[in-house]
Amino acid sequence: MKKREFIAQDLISKIYQHQFPNNQLPPQRDLAAKYEVSRYTIQEALKRLMDIGIIYTIQGDGIYIKENILNNPLIYNSMTENSYKDIVSKTVYLKKVSPSLDIQKTFGIKEDDLVWEFQRIRIVKYQITQLETSVLPCYLFPDLNQRDVEGSIQNYVQKKKFVISHYITNYKATTISKKQSELLNCKKGSPAMEITNRGILNDGTIYQYSNILALDYNCTYIIPFNKESYEKRQKDMGY
Repeated sequence: MKKREFIAQDLISKIYQHQFPNNQLPPQRDLAAKYEVSRYTIQEALKRLMDIGIIYTIQGDGIYIKENILNNPLIYNSMTENSYKDIVSKTVYLKKVSPSLDIQKTFGIKEDDLVWEFQRIRIVKYQITQLETSVLPCYLFPDLNQRDVEGSIQNYVQKKKFVISHYITNYKATTISKKQSELLNCKKGSPAMEITNRGILNDGTIYQYSNILALDYNCTYIIPFNKESYEKRQKDMGY
């Protein structure tokens, strides 16, 4: 493990243990001295925490921990730990199609309600990492275009004045097919993570269904220990 990655994980652990008074991290020079590394290495570790969304800086004041982060589990993966400027999307196709029966059920629409279907590759730091196929209902987004697909769908949805509530995500190990390998520039049969995702608005409407094939995927969960839940499960098992 690289030093910056170790430092980032160690800082996350200490943050969740409430080891920093007033939700403020020590100055960079103090962190560099503590971990016996250069300030550049500390800056790289702190950048990772900022990209994940744990900390923020106030110019001339210091490095602060976001107040709401400690009240929720922290989940980040090999995509979200990178800043947006390091991620590029390239459209494979964008078209209007008739919804399959499964898609009709997913969005609560009828057979004659068209949906947008697009496929794009995601490139992180000049490396192709993901192939995404997504569906959005046309009645919500009549003017979706290639520029939107190659940008952030979340930003696009919010610009349309919708409020995103949450996501439901499933993970499954898989292998890459021949056709997929040509798009991902990898060998057929390469291991990958298949990620299915439903994006949900605050009124309960599903606005996006996506299927993502991710190469070299990793995901980290930081979940505060729930003593009450643990004791209940132990009691249910007769311990």
